[in-house]
Amino acid sequence: MYKSIDGGVCAAKGFKAGGINVGIKKGSVKKDLGLIFCEEKCTAAALFTQSKGKAAPVTVSIRNLSDSAARAIIVNSGNANARTADGVEVAEKMCELTARSLGIDESDVIVASTGVIGQPLDVSLIERNIPELVAGLSESGSDAAVEAIMTTDTFMKQSAREFEVDGKVCRVGGIAKGSGMINPNMATMLAFITTDVDINAELLHHALKCCNITTFNALYIDGDTSTNDMVSVMASGLAGNAEIVEKDDSFGNFVGALHEVMTDLARKMARDGEGATKLIECIVSDAPDDKTANAVAKSVIGSSLVKAALGAADANWGRILCAIGYADTSDEFDIDKVKVELCSAKGEVTVCENGVGVTYSEDEATAILSEEEIQIMINLGHSANVGARAFGCDLTAEYVKINADYRT
Repeated sequence: MYKSIDGGVCAAKGFKAGGINVGIKKGSVKKDLGLIFCEEKCTAAALFTQSKGKAAPVTVSIRNLSDSAARAIIVNSGNANARTADGVEVAEKMCELTARSLGIDESDVIVASTGVIGQPLDVSLIERNIPELVAGLSESGSDAAVEAIMTTDTFMKQSAREFEVDGKVCRVGGIAKGSGMINPNMATMLAFITTDVDINAELLHHALKCCNITTFNALYIDGDTSTNDMVSVMASGLAGNAEIVEKDDSFGNFVGALHEVMTDLARKMARDGEGATKLIECIVSDAPDDKTANAVAKSVIGSSLVKAALGAADANWGRILCAIGYADTSDEFDIDKVKVELCSAKGEVTVCENGVGVTYSEDEATAILSEEEIQIMINLGHSANVGARAFGCDLTAEYVKINADYRT
């Protein structure tokens, strides 16, 4: 139903992107200023960090999106423009410069930043280079835009899907960055999604919010939520479908494509967690309710002890039971009914049943946990059969090294 395609944030009709280096981080030659632009005014929606210490770009973008419309996203890496005296002024200036160069309204610009918190951002670097950035916009510019938003990421994160609505070919594509300071508390990274589907603002926001719950909000790397977290979606409407104005089959098709793109990006971020060697998924089944299912999945995937054990291919299932036990679950949950299996491409092994350990082969378990993708399967033994999933990674000494050296 959904075809995986290339193009990232430029896969949808009407969108161009680009990225250049302007010297925000001294000595770096990596692209650090990116731009996404649509030839038409888009219906737009976004979700932002829940941190009380919101960065200036978040504050400005919330204001600019109050009319649910946008045409451009300007974003830099190397400096978060967060918790500085002139942060809002700088974010507004970035919108002004972008709008002037593109010939659009300032209010139609989303602005985002990522990097070191608390250091002033020299907006003159952006001012001098905006013309070059705009001139380089291209329908094949998704790679350049991705590079421009990367910080400690080790690979580019892009995804796109093609599908049909009303017999019209439609596309959803996106890019993301995120490898550390990621905790499931919306949105836990920067992600920018585009689509050519024609959909009204209310349903676009609803679709983004619903998909976020089981994708980006189910992602856990290190327990820290950033000041700059943002996920946005812009819909150009250029696919030619009848505008989606109700929760019908057309809406369902769009939500399915959006969910696939967001899931793909979330998995890539989990795999690229700072210092990580393994992608870990915790899949909970037979829970009594959504609260319990989600709480258990996130508790296990967020446990530093579980993450460290799996990094060492150690089937220390007691740490998993411990994380299940302290999860904020409903009264319907009974840990004496829990079953835990560890799975990978090498097979699966049951390590706990009815809340207690069972005999298993340590060698077999080590082989299973030595793979790069691991699943922790937890069955809570309730007849309600509610499930949840969370994404994460292992914890290694490299994580400490990366964050100890982050500013230097």
